[in-house]
Amino acid sequence: MVKVIASSLRKGNVVDVDGKLYVVLTAQNFHPGKGTPVTQVDMRRIADGTKVSERWKTTEQVERAFVEDTDHTFLYNDAEGFHFMNPETYDQLTMSPDDVGDAANYLSEGMTVILSIHEGVAIALELPRHVTLEITETEPVVKGQTASSSYKPAMLSNGVRTMVPPHIDAGTRVVILTEDGSYVERAKD
Repeated sequence: MVKVIASSLRKGNVVDVDGKLYVVLTAQNFHPGKGTPVTQVDMRRIADGTKVSERWKTTEQVERAFVEDTDHTFLYNDAEGFHFMNPETYDQLTMSPDDVGDAANYLSEGMTVILSIHEGVAIALELPRHVTLEITETEPVVKGQTASSSYKPAMLSNGVRTMVPPHIDAGTRVVILTEDGSYVERAKD
């Protein structure tokens, strides 16, 4: 554990508060006209996913946990959870469905992801920025909506719904932004 001042905390940092690990969701520094500057931090407890807000003086010391980010290959998921392998050491790690969360929709066998590991336990997962998926169904285009940028609903091969341009039909492979599931472009493959 390393002690850092609260104002240096950033999104994605892992901190130890009262013996529990939290991942920082947002960190904002406030400098009121009167009084001492403070850092408002929104965090998620890694153990159970509970969201917590803390307010520290900007110069207050906070324990930042050592977390190692390493590339891992997604192997498969089963009743135990989601299984990943380090391609260099061949060590395997398992994450629970709760820890993986919505990222499970975008995982495919052989995909390389970044796992955040603390004391041998995977605590967070970072997907690639873009994934290529196939459109399984789309709604027909409504004629005459050319004045505004009209998008239509579509179902992806992973079961997620998104909005796509009118020229995209079922069977087309598209690039999707994993942060919010939005359409980026038609796949070039």
